[in-house]
Amino acid sequence: MDSFKTLKYFSPLIAQIITNLHPNNFNKLINTGDLMKRINFVFILFLISSVLLFGQDEKGKNRIKFDPDRNPFEDLEEAIEIAKVENKRILLDVGGEWCIWCHRLDAFIESNEGLKKYLHDNFIVMKVNYSDENKNEEFLKQYPKIPGFPHIFVLDKNGKFLYSQDTGKLEIEKSYDLEKIMDFLKKWTIKKKL
Repeated sequence: MDSFKTLKYFSPLIAQIITNLHPNNFNKLINTGDLMKRINFVFILFLISSVLLFGQDEKGKNRIKFDPDRNPFEDLEEAIEIAKVENKRILLDVGGEWCIWCHRLDAFIESNEGLKKYLHDNFIVMKVNYSDENKNEEFLKQYPKIPGFPHIFVLDKNGKFLYSQDTGKLEIEKSYDLEKIMDFLKKWTIKKKL
């Protein structure tokens, strides 16, 4: 039983799993080497799970999600306040968590440091959810009809509508075209006075 106490002290979870699987055969497990096989197996599973979870967390940690519970009218008021202070235009990014191209656009921006810096240096970006849970129809009816998702509306710093951008025109194969996105952003950037 000393082996069991040592094991339980260092790894209660593993000991519990093993003893629950073979409560009457613990000594047999120690003698046959099955115990170490089970410990190694559980440990490897733990390592793999940790790496996968950590990788997903790091990959998506900066991504702002489309939230059906947010109020776009209030979000826009806040965006306008910030845009006025920082002298930037507002981009309304309309889409949903269900939308694969919305995720691709977010990932494309996150993976291109120059694009991400330019975007955030020159625009206030506001996500507007469109999903079965909340289509935000009352908010979106003030803008032109959306042909597909994601969709981007450009507003001035006071919240006045300027332009409707179909993001399908910014795509290339299964991703986005950096040159097209940069051209679009540069076209709508407020020109800074020197």
